[in-house]
Amino acid sequence: MGKIFVMTDNDRTLTLFTTRIRQLILQYEKIKKENEELYARISTQESEMARLRESLEQAHRDCEGLKMAKMMEITDRDIEVAKRKIAGLIRDVNKCITLLSE
Repeated sequence: MGKIFVMTDNDRTLTLFTTRIRQLILQYEKIKKENEELYARISTQESEMARLRESLEQAHRDCEGLKMAKMMEITDRDIEVAKRKIAGLIRDVNKCITLLSE
């Protein structure tokens, strides 16, 4: 005949303890994997932030360059207007000289 196995309180406690330890190990492995994934995401996002920061700095430099070019363009235009005004004044002075010399 077969032997009948009867669980004692100690056997039940040991089985329950073993089950709980296995559950904790499974939770640990799950959390460990999640933690690794989160660290990988952080690393990716830090790289993206560094790239975006560099892009922003380049955009600022470009903007400053455009501002400088615009200022130079305005200056060139102002010089051209001033030359035309001076040429007009010279013509007016020449007319006056001509009128006075008659």
